[in-house]
Formats: sequence, C-alpha cells, structure tokens
Amino acid sequence: MGNKYLNEAIIGNRNMLATYTERGELQRLYFPCKDQKQYINFFQTGVKINGSDVIYLHEDINNVYKQYYDTDTNILNTEITNTYFNLKMLQTDFILMKDDILVKKYTFMNESKIDLNIQFYVYSGLITDNNNMMSCKMVDGGMLQYAHDYTISTVAKDYKVMRHQIHGSKDTIKRGEIYDKDYIGMSPECSVCYDIGNLEPGKKKEIYILCTVGENTNISKMEEEIDRVRRIDYAKEYSRVKSYWRKYVKDHYSINLKEAKNSYEEKVIEIYKRSILLFPLLINQETGGIVSSPEVDENLTQCGRYAYCWPRDAVFVAKAMDLLKMEKETEKFYKIFCKKTQSKNGMWEQRFYTDGKLAPSWGYQVDETASVVYGVYEHYLMTKNEKFLKELLPMCERAIEFLKRYVKDWLGLESKGEHDKDKVKEEIEQNVKHTKYHVSYDLWEMCEGVHLYSLASIYSAFETILKMYQVLGKNVSDFEHNRLKEEKIEKNKLEIERLLNGIKQYINTNLFDDEKKCYVRNTDDKKMDISILGAVTPFHVLKPKEKKMQNTIERINMSLRTYTGGYQRFEQDHYRNGNPWPIANMWMTLYYLESGEKRKAREAFDFVIKTCGKHYFLGEQIDNSTMKPDWVIGLGWSHAMFIIVLEKLLKNT
Repeated sequence: MGNKYLNEAIIGNRNMLATYTERGELQRLYFPCKDQKQYINFFQTGVKINGSDVIYLHEDINNVYKQYYDTDTNILNTEITNTYFNLKMLQTDFILMKDDILVKKYTFMNESKIDLNIQFYVYSGLITDNNNMMSCKMVDGGMLQYAHDYTISTVAKDYKVMRHQIHGSKDTIKRGEIYDKDYIGMSPECSVCYDIGNLEPGKKKEIYILCTVGENTNISKMEEEIDRVRRIDYAKEYSRVKSYWRKYVKDHYSINLKEAKNSYEEKVIEIYKRSILLFPLLINQETGGIVSSPEVDENLTQCGRYAYCWPRDAVFVAKAMDLLKMEKETEKFYKIFCKKTQSKNGMWEQRFYTDGKLAPSWGYQVDETASVVYGVYEHYLMTKNEKFLKELLPMCERAIEFLKRYVKDWLGLESKGEHDKDKVKEEIEQNVKHTKYHVSYDLWEMCEGVHLYSLASIYSAFETILKMYQVLGKNVSDFEHNRLKEEKIEKNKLEIERLLNGIKQYINTNLFDDEKKCYVRNTDDKKMDISILGAVTPFHVLKPKEKKMQNTIERINMSLRTYTGGYQRFEQDHYRNGNPWPIANMWMTLYYLESGEKRKAREAFDFVIKTCGKHYFLGEQIDNSTMKPDWVIGLGWSHAMFIIVLEKLLKNT
C-alpha cells in the first residue's frame, strides 16, 4: 500500500466513510466503523478513447481538474476535462443514507467536434495478507472481490462487463488490453471494462459504478444482493442524500452567523458548515466513539496513526457538538463509550478503537482521564440534565480517585495537614518500597514528566467533581438514607480542596521560571508551549491578566509565533518540520478573548480562516510556504476548536 497522506475530501454515512484526493481518486473505504476496516489499496478509473491508451482520470498530462461539494452536503463532484480529446467527465461520489453503498456516477460530455468512442475501465486493488488472501469472481455487471470474512463488490448499474482480467492487470491495464479466460481467480488486483459506446459532439452519457462491502456468506446470497443493488434508482437516491445533508446542516446551524458580506465571512460560514458535515462522519453510531480523523498513514512513516479515539480529543469534539445541538451524540459518547473504556483503576488509556476496544498505545496521558471528568460537566452545563450527571457521577468518582493517587504520587502532596500525619504509619511507608504510577506523557505525547497542562486538567477535574456534588446535593445518592455515603463524600470534598491548593502551589513554585519571568511547560526542559494556555482556558487555574501570565504570553509570541502569524506548538518542534497548528492559533484566540484583547484575538483567528483547505476542511498543520493544510486534513480537534472559538467570538462582538 502506498503512502496516502492527504485526504482532500471526505464523504460517508452512519457506517461507511470514504476519502479522496483533490483529483477524485478514492483512497480509503471504511466499513462498518470509521476506523475498522479499511479495504482499499488503490481504486483507479480511466477511459480509452478512439483506440488510445487508457487515460487515467486521476492523472494525465492533458487532464484539467475542478472539485467541489454539492452545496451543504457530503456529495463530492470532481470535474475532469481531457483537453486532448475535449471530453469532459463529471465524477459524482456519494454514499446512501439507509444503504451502505458507495455510488460513483460518471457523466461523459463530448465537447469536441468529432465522435468519441469510449470504453470505461475500473482497476481495483484491495488490501490483503497471507492469512486472508483476496480472490475475485466475475458477476453480472462487475466483479466480486472477496477474502475469508468479507466481500467488496464493484458493479455497474445498467452495463455488462465488456472485458475483465483477474491476473496480471498491472501489465495490461495501461494499454487497455485486459483479457482473461477465467471467471474466478486468486488475486488482490483485478480490472473490468465497460463499453460506453459512441458519443457524438454535444451529447452525454452516464454510468453508475456501485461499491458495497459485505460478509462472505453463501454465493447465491451474495449474488442476490448484487442484483438488488443494481436495481436501485440512484437518481432518486441522489436527491434523498442531498436533501438529508441539507436538512442536517439546517438542523444544526445553531450558532447564528450573519449573512456574509465578503469572501472572508463566506469562508467562516463554509468552515462552520463543513464542521457540521464532518462530525457525523467521525462518530461510531453504536458507541459514540469519535475518531480523531480519517487515517493518513497506515505505514507509520510519519506518525503513530490517527484513526483512533483519544478521549481528550473527543471531549473537545463533544463540546463542539453540544454547541451544534448534537446533544444525543455527545451523551452517547459519555454514557456508552467512556463507561465502556474506563479501566478498573479509574483511568482512561491513551487511545481506543471507536468500538471501545483498546488501541495500540505507547504510554498514558493523565489529561485523558481528567478531560473526561471536565467534559461530563460541560455537557451538563449545556443540557442541565441532572439525571445524566447523576448517572455519570460514579464513573467520574473512580476517575477522581485515580487522579488523587497520581497527584499524591508525583507531586508529593498529602491530603492531610502536617499535624494530622500518623508518625508510625509514615515511618512504615518510608521503609516500604513504593512503585510510582507510570510517568505521564504530555498533551503532545512527546515527552514524559510533570506538565503544566496535565496538572491544570487535573485541577479542573477536581473542581468539576465538587461542582457535581453541589448540583446534585442530597439527590446524588439518596444521602438521607445513606449516612456512610454522605460522610465519604464530605471527606472527599475536604481532601480535594487540599489537593487543589497543593496543585496551584506546585505550579507557582515549580512551573514558573524566575529567570524567564514566565510559566514553562514542565519541570525538565522548561520550554514555551502553547498548551500552557490550558491553565487559563479551558481549565481556569490561572487568570489571563495576572502579571505572570502576561509575561508568559509575551514569551510565547517571541518564541512560537511564525512570520505568517501562525503559532507552533512548542519551541524546537521537529514533528513534520515544526509547522504552525490551527489549534495553537485558536488557543491564542481563546486566551485573548479571556483577557479582553479582541483585536489580537481576531488576528490569531484570521490565520485559521486564511489557511483552510480547498473544501474548507481544517488540517492539523499549515505549511508556512504554501499557507495550505499540510497534514491530517479534516482533523476533528481542529474543527472542534473552531466551533468553540467561533461561538465565543460572537459572544464578544
């Protein structure tokens, strides 16, 4: 499988997700979850015109491209005009809402002055391994590629296969000379050809290519399903998909934006609507798990992969979804996914598959656990649903117990006053070897230690549990009938209050650099880091206008702000050449809004608007030289921060 780093466009439904290049090449197809499984190694289409070699739609020197979505939908159009033959081809990709079928409609328009005889080719290679080999069987209208546990069918609606090749397509496809006497064979790569026929000047023809994913059951059932798929009226289905997504945008257009007066304001609105359309494509509809983004690097050449659910990232997405009136999706994330993935000791691991299974990880981040507690209460603030809060309280209490142990362990904080210590017990503890919790990674998963952002998130989680107790009061667990529970909670409150004071004192003593006159990110390298702002927003440990914080902002501007106005994550960031991150700019925006500096807030926000992708997707990073997304296009966290910032910006205008 080749490296396919940039998903320029994304479409999907409840269960299926597909990504594309800017030239319309299908890169990935996920089903039945947004992170498992991905089937496509490559999927290429082409035309043979008047006896020419195959002209690939995704790459030819004479092809001119234009790509766009149908307005307010997840329907993608790619116009390919071959200037040599003056043949215009419109590729329209969409996925049905009630059927998991990827539809690829191709419309051919002859803009030349001569007849064009057209043959259409599909060349498909699926991901395979020695323990789950791919084979192919020719069926009516196309091909059925299959392994032990699944099948991929690629068929045309109203066309018969003109020619096919199961073995050796790689050697013959470019000349358009595919041929095979076998109707079945063992190969992950195969090709089919359809005869579009003669196309007169000014005329047009169309073909629907239909892709489905299913189980490998008995052959007659699979062939019956293919017959059913070919009988569907896809012109009607196109209208239904378009209506569904436009209604979806309308239903969730909850942040009241004024009508755009210029191109800048149009961009803001388009990013806003694209965020609404993106979030449902990232969600596991069964569990509420939220994938960070569609995958970009299966071969691990640049990163540890992205198609997983980090609890922390998902908390920010959940907050954004609440702002967009997607409360049911948010509630499912906390009530199903978070409950399912919490460890016995109360923590959440680094990342999971969206179905709740533990994903590959390389350590843990304590802010993952703290963020969930913070997020539960943020959802309550949006909904005022005390029943939800009461149901999630035990889960949050287990998380708090873990965080209390972590804080005492790593910061050396005691929950009791010095005068309350049991001297005998203290001597015993000193003589017994104690193994600390594994050291935590920072927010960026690059260095281990004690970090300001992590401590701020724990501080916020502690404050949050106290707020939960205050909201629920006697109703939290029928305290009047459970004196032991009430006493335990009162003791817990006192302990947490002491730990809150201890964390704040630790931050000011150990994470403020007297030489630099500013806060630093950790106790080791003491670098400037945009995540320091987390102590101001969203966690409110530090106040934006206190002198120490203002000094820190000056230092951040000197060390992290690039010549384009984009902010890096931290000093000497070498990941992907240390590009600016939209998240960093939006964090600066939030800080300046907290400090009342609206002009500076707008400047930081403007960089994000100016550098969005061609379809108004936000990436993880921006290339300073091109001012375009450079990595992980369609990052959920970036879009979540955009929604959170946009809502706050409008409140401050």
